[in-house]
Amino acid sequence: MVEQRTENPRVGGSIPSLATTSFHLSLYIEQVWGYDWGYLISQTESTPTFAMLTDSEIRKTQPKDGDSKLFDGGGLFLLIRASGQRGWRFKYRVNGHEKLISLGPYPTVSLAKARLKLRRAKALLLDGVDPSLKRKAEKYAGADSFEAVAREWYGSHECRWADSYSDHIIRRLERDIFPWIGKKHIKKISPDEILSSLKRIEARGTRETAHRVYQNICWVFRHAAVTGRVIHDPSAHLKGTLLPTNEKHLASITDPKAFGELLRAIDAYAGSHTVRTALRLAPLVFVRPTELRAAEWPEINFDSQDWHIPAARMKMRVPHIVPLSTQAIALFKDIQPATGDGKYVFPSPRSPTRPLSNVALLAALRRMGYEQGTLTVHGFRTTASTLLNEQGWRPDAIERQLAHGERDHVRAAYNHAEYLSERIEMMQEWADYLDELKAFPS
Repeated sequence: MVEQRTENPRVGGSIPSLATTSFHLSLYIEQVWGYDWGYLISQTESTPTFAMLTDSEIRKTQPKDGDSKLFDGGGLFLLIRASGQRGWRFKYRVNGHEKLISLGPYPTVSLAKARLKLRRAKALLLDGVDPSLKRKAEKYAGADSFEAVAREWYGSHECRWADSYSDHIIRRLERDIFPWIGKKHIKKISPDEILSSLKRIEARGTRETAHRVYQNICWVFRHAAVTGRVIHDPSAHLKGTLLPTNEKHLASITDPKAFGELLRAIDAYAGSHTVRTALRLAPLVFVRPTELRAAEWPEINFDSQDWHIPAARMKMRVPHIVPLSTQAIALFKDIQPATGDGKYVFPSPRSPTRPLSNVALLAALRRMGYEQGTLTVHGFRTTASTLLNEQGWRPDAIERQLAHGERDHVRAAYNHAEYLSERIEMMQEWADYLDELKAFPS
């Protein structure tokens, strides 16, 4: 190893150090000996070949009419507001999503300290911890408050969920639970306190939401138990205490004659070609509405006649294969000249960089005369499930094609192609059956 001497402007003088000091060593020394020594050791790390910021460069830079940035490398930059305020920011990505976290104001946080904070944040990322979520959890009353534990649980599972699903979970907790029991120590929360929060949700007339929130609370307490925060789960005492949801499947049509009428109405729809094509595909592929609306051209393979939806776009974060019938292929080829140059198969009319909204598809169904409570876009999945089961197809093949949740995510990741040959045959015969319903109303 090569010995070198390193100056520390905060301590003064110099000491021997090693040019090969590891990234985590400076953080460890900081924790044991304090910031000054952590800073000192961190200076031995390899210096990037690109130019980095200097204090003199920062001092010389004046505010501009709008916000401006001075980049230091590794995602660290100094944000300079038009007002003259300056602050450090760290830009990073988690599961493909760009995130931004503040590292403090300048000059209160010097350039050297900002770099040390950057290393701390990167160390968290290496350990699988999102620094932004960790900071949010630490804001609340103690590491063992209900909110802190809930956010920890959420952060450990968020990467496995679709964005829309994870957003619903955290918003429900933030709106309906955290204001009431969020700051309370998780060990001291009683069943009646949980029930009171759930009853407030019921009082709004949203029974289904109350049941979903209750399920989330149960998961949080389960996480608290396996991490040693609680021994007894107070939520377990609440089974059967909420009003029943009178749950119904999302509105659908399962009568073959009525479904044939719907298919003819979609073919005759006089609105947008993009909307009509999406609705014509919906019964053929019976994916979830979000998966259909946000379909991307690189996912469609005309040669192998299938559609590969990546895990990041699926509700349960498991990739999914949709065998495409000749009828589905024809619809994709029909719309390709109109939208094939962009990212999305069904782009929004307002912006080609965004997918079609679910409201557009629902509005089209309403204009066709299908009122609320009679049909939803999601209802095509119920129709396919009901009729395919009635036709005698193997239930496991139907469930796999519907991409219903597999509790074992590792197993699911390997089994997304399960029953594929049977599913290919099923999807083509299903498309032929739909053609018969349209052509021969009974």
